[in-house]
Amino acid sequence: MADSNGAAPHAVRRLDGSEATELSALAAVFDDLQYSLQCCEHLVGALARPETDTVLVEALFTGALVAYARCFSGRTKILSDDDLDKLELDGDVAGFHRVLLRLRDHYASRHTNPRETFTVGVAQRNNGRAAGVAVVGAQQPAVDDTTVRQLGRIAYGLSGLVDARMQAAQQKVHLVAQDLDAARLIALPLVDVQVPA
Repeated sequence: MADSNGAAPHAVRRLDGSEATELSALAAVFDDLQYSLQCCEHLVGALARPETDTVLVEALFTGALVAYARCFSGRTKILSDDDLDKLELDGDVAGFHRVLLRLRDHYASRHTNPRETFTVGVAQRNNGRAAGVAVVGAQQPAVDDTTVRQLGRIAYGLSGLVDARMQAAQQKVHLVAQDLDAARLIALPLVDVQVPA
């Protein structure tokens, strides 16, 4: 990180206010979109293998869905369904988006198994009497390459929108910071920016 003159800063101080809050929220959404996109990239590779690792595929797809859906949280109000139209992608993007949100609810459910549904039945003998209990599982359809690639395309497009908004928000924060004199700046709390080794 360098200042506008290219020099490394001596300290970073926390800046509060609506401009900083907006930039922070945009950065969090951008990070979630990037995470979703990375999950999709790994998924494409995992699905292309002859022996698909179903545990890895489900974990990556669930992660991608949760991160993607969080970007549309009503709490942050960073992305909305209207932003999907700005992507100018082919097909029913809004409809696919709604499917992704339902899939997120399915895969991240705290109540139901997303992989299989189970039915309990009674095995019957030829004479009509009960012979035992049968637990029959029916596998749910697995994620496919087309779904993953479409999710990736949308996450990539939205990343560009959010990045542009971050640039504008960063300019606002910079203007606020420019108005702070040295005494007010030094009174702000320090931010630890050490990068772990």
